[in-house]
Amino acid sequence: MTPQRPGALTAAIWVLVGLIVTSGVTALLTLVFSDDLDASWAADRTDGGSVEPPAFAPVAITMFVVVAMLAVVLIMFLGQGHNWARVLLSALVLLMAIATLASLRANPPVLFVVLSLVSLVLDLVAAGLLWHPDSREYTHPAPVDSVRS
Repeated sequence: MTPQRPGALTAAIWVLVGLIVTSGVTALLTLVFSDDLDASWAADRTDGGSVEPPAFAPVAITMFVVVAMLAVVLIMFLGQGHNWARVLLSALVLLMAIATLASLRANPPVLFVVLSLVSLVLDLVAAGLLWHPDSREYTHPAPVDSVRS
């Protein structure tokens, strides 16, 4: 009989799903507000019109699809109690936080800043829940020999 999944791990899974949804909304909004993103990026440039603005939308959508697919697969393994999935999800959350912070360097519109802050909060909560003692114990079950009846 497998032990019941702890609440911290279930909460971590839901926070990770929320993070995927937030990332998807952000990627979709890069399409909708591509002109605003280009204008924000170009506003602080000293090189004038000599440098063409980067294509934010294709990068954001590709990154979202790849990261979301990876996260969904890892979440499925995490739900089954695999510790390596918990560790890889932690690394993925860290990389997502770094990417979010890096995206703020482009001086995005306010809507993107708000979504980035929400994403960073979800990253912190997910990391905390993934490393919660109950989550660690669930993914590190006690060996059968050490359990005394």
